[in-house]
Amino acid sequence: MKAVMLMFDSLNRHMLPPYGCDWVHAPNFQRLSERTAVFDRCYAGSLPCMPARRDLHTGRYNFLHRSWGPLEPFDDSFVDELRKNGVYTHLTTDHNHYFEDGGSAYHTRYNSWEFARGQEGDPWKGNVKDPNIPETLSGPKLGDLWRQDWVNRSYLDTEEKQPLAVTVRRGLEFIERNWNEDRWFLQIEAFDPHEPFFTLPKYKALYPHMYTGKHFDWPDYAKVKQEPEEVQHLIYEYAALVSMCDAYLGQVLDAFDRYDLWKDTLLIVNTDHGFLLGEHEWWGKNIQPLYSEIANIPLFIWDPRSKAVGRREALVQTIDYAPTLLGYFGVAAPSAMQGRDLAAAVARDAPVREAALFGIYGGHVNCTDGRYVYMRAPSGEDNGPLYEYTLMPAHMHRLFDPAEFHGMELAGPFGFTKGAPVMKIRGRTYLKPNQYGTLLFDLAADPKQAQPLQEAATEARLLQQMVQLMQEHEAPPEQYARLGLAKTLVP
Repeated sequence: MKAVMLMFDSLNRHMLPPYGCDWVHAPNFQRLSERTAVFDRCYAGSLPCMPARRDLHTGRYNFLHRSWGPLEPFDDSFVDELRKNGVYTHLTTDHNHYFEDGGSAYHTRYNSWEFARGQEGDPWKGNVKDPNIPETLSGPKLGDLWRQDWVNRSYLDTEEKQPLAVTVRRGLEFIERNWNEDRWFLQIEAFDPHEPFFTLPKYKALYPHMYTGKHFDWPDYAKVKQEPEEVQHLIYEYAALVSMCDAYLGQVLDAFDRYDLWKDTLLIVNTDHGFLLGEHEWWGKNIQPLYSEIANIPLFIWDPRSKAVGRREALVQTIDYAPTLLGYFGVAAPSAMQGRDLAAAVARDAPVREAALFGIYGGHVNCTDGRYVYMRAPSGEDNGPLYEYTLMPAHMHRLFDPAEFHGMELAGPFGFTKGAPVMKIRGRTYLKPNQYGTLLFDLAADPKQAQPLQEAATEARLLQQMVQLMQEHEAPPEQYARLGLAKTLVP
């Protein structure tokens, strides 16, 4: 038995033909949908990138306890569990966040791994002289990312040099070497179509349009301020990158055909979250509220045991991938994993859960039952109290500053920390979810989430489900206080 996970970053389901898009050129996603179970109610858990990957590895939510950061010493990684049970694991990726302070300990779980350089602001090529950067609609990027990205682009002038091409090519090389071997897991993880939406003319030509404005392929995480033609141009830039992703998905599907991997190889094609391309007048994914364009994500699974295809209504999440992969290889999931094995959902659309949580650290706590989405905002202007619970204190690009440890206490242990107490550090967030208030949406009647509901009974039901799930996932006490639940419904 073998398994392949092909993971894209920031892949919008509403831009894919299997999910109803009729203008993006992505024939291989359509081809994929005809060979797999296609999930309509798959939701992210923790956002954004590395929080989602901690969910992926551990089968439990990150966002209730911690912001962006590494795997923890007490975390059960499904990759480690596979290795312990004789499954060879390999990662090929161009996702540079794995190689920053806040992404450590993930890639080293695998037996072997490969990293294709050059995405976004990856500190790859060293140029003392400043690159030529065109006048752009985008604002200044964090640190040196903007400058470094333009250094990198000068070295990515042909398709075979593109990090996406290198990442998938290395995955295909692994398949070619090992297709006839048994008990291996391959994770091909692409940074695309994450911003910047940089691709070559071959893919841009699929979306001809008149545009004579400033360069624009990297939006700020901010309100839309651009003119309509500028917004549409950026959407086409994203679509071009989706089409490139589609082309490389096709190469993986070709390998499945060539080596008849369909008979004994699990295939999962997924993403971590979506991205707002001007919807709700926003760019990005780190904003509040986390609308469906961000949280409701595409998922395709082929399981050679059931060989089942078609649409699936089961409510599933990123935390389910770890127990699904372990179950496929006959490995028991550790008790701390709270995701569910999706084998029965793939085979016959068996229900998985009644409700699911999703969110970003310091933001709304969101609960959905697949039809309604309830977004609970903090009750106070200061969005507190808020704490980090960690033994690996690191932000995205740097370690915690010594000043951040002032007032630090030891807390816990939690049930999932294997008896270890953890640091309790005052949390920080740039989010201000209370400015949007608590929201309730009926996705059946209002799929674009344009009209918040005022239905007390539905809100009460989803609030009760949310609190129950928070209890099951050991949300710290201050999360209830932050959400204004200190005197109601708390354990």
